[in-house]
Amino acid sequence: MILLALLVCGMAGAQKRSVSILGDSYSTYEGFLTPSTNEVWYYAKNGSKKTDVTSVTQTWWHQLIKQKGWKLCQNNSYSGATISYTGYDGNDYQARSFLTRMDNLGCPDIIFIFGATNDSWAGSPIGEYKYEDIAPSDLWQFRPAMARLLSWMQERYLNTDIYFILNDGLRESIVESAKTICDHYGVKCIQLKDIHKISGHPSVQGMRQIAEQVAAQVE
Repeated sequence: MILLALLVCGMAGAQKRSVSILGDSYSTYEGFLTPSTNEVWYYAKNGSKKTDVTSVTQTWWHQLIKQKGWKLCQNNSYSGATISYTGYDGNDYQARSFLTRMDNLGCPDIIFIFGATNDSWAGSPIGEYKYEDIAPSDLWQFRPAMARLLSWMQERYLNTDIYFILNDGLRESIVESAKTICDHYGVKCIQLKDIHKISGHPSVQGMRQIAEQVAAQVE
């Protein structure tokens, strides 16, 4: 019986950890998204030449997962997605919001949330810090929307390691707010630095930099 228990524990320990991603355009790649109808930025044979990334193996998450010996559970990333419901030109982005997609990540061991970039670029309202009694009307503002995102995900994905990846070059109010809210919920915030980009998006070099910086911060 003791030997059997040791064997079972050994097998469990040898299992690969699974990873899910909740992101925006930076984490998309055609053919590797769930749902497959999510809008993409990165894809093979990119005719517009808006990026030099032409293979899924060049994406930050593919490099990271391969390096760590993990396996991909689900990638639910959507180009242009905001955390709040307010998108570009004040439009309703609820359909693609992180909040709308946060319940569709499978059953992973690790979750990477890579967001806030579009909230910054779109000039979404920042709002006030609010951690309780968050109403639906509050979700059009960044701070209460991000608080809802992290609190809900911690309750939903029990015993899961959750990391928040924060882009460089964002509005200071977004950066400060994201770090403050992550600290409130005990979620590790990985602040990226000096990422090389083309058309505002990570290039092949930038993807490698992201993978390296995230790998260095993952416990």
